[in-house]
Amino acid sequence: MKKIILQVLLWVVIAALAYVCVMSIRRPINFNKIKKQRYANVIQRLKDIRTAQVAYKAAHDTYTGSFDTLISFVKNDSIKFVKKIGSLTDQQLEAGMTEREAVRKGIIIRDTMKVCALDTLFGKNYKIENLRYVPYTKKQDQFKLAKGEIKSASGLKIQVFEASVRNFVIFRDILEEYETELKEYNGEKKRLGKFLGLKVGSIEEANNNTGNWE
Repeated sequence: MKKIILQVLLWVVIAALAYVCVMSIRRPINFNKIKKQRYANVIQRLKDIRTAQVAYKAAHDTYTGSFDTLISFVKNDSIKFVKKIGSLTDQQLEAGMTEREAVRKGIIIRDTMKVCALDTLFGKNYKIENLRYVPYTKKQDQFKLAKGEIKSASGLKIQVFEASVRNFVIFRDILEEYETELKEYNGEKKRLGKFLGLKVGSIEEANNNTGNWE
């Protein structure tokens, strides 16, 4: 009887060890799959924030550090849209005529009109109210949004903005399960001196509103 019990216990231990080994291999793979999917959606939201900020700056000559202001602008305001009427013929193109010259001669007419910002930038069905929220956080966490002004080497004042979110926010709901994998990933980025998350733009340097994934 004791021998049977020992054999059963041995098989239980073997099964447990096998499970631990399998999970130690599968967990990093699963985390990378989750990270790829979540990063793709967070990056798209950051790109949308950048699109809205660029349009806001075109209208107001500055960026905004407020999501309330940015969302209200996209939802309720209009932006300038230039419609081109006319085009160059093949003969005119072969003759070397430029579009600027064609405009000056009245061959091409540019008509400036105002159009709904939301429809133009994202489409009328886009849920602009969600722009502030980090995907996968059930609207519990927002991106950090800031604006600033820096001076170039030549002394020129440059308007800048930054929208960011850290990894622990992106993966907060699965942190308990993948804490080791996230710590390793953050540790690698920290050793390389990189931001521990995703962001677009910068309030410390002029980077042409580049995202840190680009």
